[in-house]
Amino acid sequence: MPSPEELRQLMHPGVLEIVRHHEHDDPSQFALRFHGRDDLPVRAVAEQIGCRRKAARKLPGFSGYDMLYTPRALEQASGERTASWKSASLQGERVMDMTGGLGIDSIFLARRFRDVVYCERDEVLASIAAWNFRQLGLNNIRVLQGDSVEHLKSEPDNSFDWIYIDPDRRQGGRRSAALESSRPDVTVHHDLMLRKARRMCVKASPVLELSGLHASLPSLASVTVLSVDSECREVLLFCDPAVGGPVSLQAVCLSGKEEVVLTHPGGELPTRRVADVPGPLLFEPDPAIIKSRLSTLLARRSGLDFLNGSVDYLTGTGVPEGFSGRVFRIQASFAYKPSRVRAYLEAHGISGASILRRDFPLAPEDIRKKFRLNESESCFLVFTRDADGKLLFLSCVREM
Repeated sequence: MPSPEELRQLMHPGVLEIVRHHEHDDPSQFALRFHGRDDLPVRAVAEQIGCRRKAARKLPGFSGYDMLYTPRALEQASGERTASWKSASLQGERVMDMTGGLGIDSIFLARRFRDVVYCERDEVLASIAAWNFRQLGLNNIRVLQGDSVEHLKSEPDNSFDWIYIDPDRRQGGRRSAALESSRPDVTVHHDLMLRKARRMCVKASPVLELSGLHASLPSLASVTVLSVDSECREVLLFCDPAVGGPVSLQAVCLSGKEEVVLTHPGGELPTRRVADVPGPLLFEPDPAIIKSRLSTLLARRSGLDFLNGSVDYLTGTGVPEGFSGRVFRIQASFAYKPSRVRAYLEAHGISGASILRRDFPLAPEDIRKKFRLNESESCFLVFTRDADGKLLFLSCVREM
């Protein structure tokens, strides 16, 4: 992160021109080349060059602007696709972003809300966000630097339509998924937040355990799991005291221009229907569907069966329309025995494969070592269990 003095220098038009001119350079090579330049914050410029290269992938829509970043804040910031989706799901006039960071979420919220209040504890980061807002011509964002909980306390009740919060999950240099370990602690400040706003949205860790959340957040109305290009990115907890009943579940799978949404109103999910034997196709649902525990709903709607009673592998004869996930054609399936697996690999000349493993006693690296397999996507070897819970081996090729 730049120091206050480095930040002041970075905002100078001449320094910004140097960043623009060298934004495709290697940051380390830039730092070596310009080492000793007293008139230039070399370290900070090299850091910005590195950040711009990462931002071009994560935030491509901002690449034409002189945005400033810090490496950690850029890593933690929402991606462009998820920020856009979230802002579209929140509606109202006023919103408070309690953990503003780089301000990416605030930027997208400002396109939907009349007034956005951005809060950030770190002084340098708040200055960077204010700079970024100016670069984008956003005049409806008010920047507050300091403790966001204290700022919130000073607001009248019912000041906001929404509070959005992405709590810091790093404590003592270590990540934690638990809500209670995040700062600010939304479980402690739950009642305060919902006195000041009608609803709130909490961005939680993608590995957060979804069961039992209602005990920590009594107003929890729905849980949405967001994936982008088959990678689980965010878990969003929507709290609304006006909504009663069970917590609804939603999986949102974003890929390219495609958006697949699977929603369950809450309550009992369909039971698992397990196939007696694997069909010709194997299906692995999108991570958002698995994380949101909606695989049984997907299976029921798509006419697919589970491979076994413990994991989220599905099987069937045809690809359902709009299926989100990976599809494999099964070329061989038999009870797992190391000698038989070795014989199969030798007979088919398989020396490399991608390893898929669920509910199997060996880790993927142990499987690879045991059968001397290199990395390859020409073949997919699946290690799991069958309908009777016995160890199962499948050899597959990817269809989609």
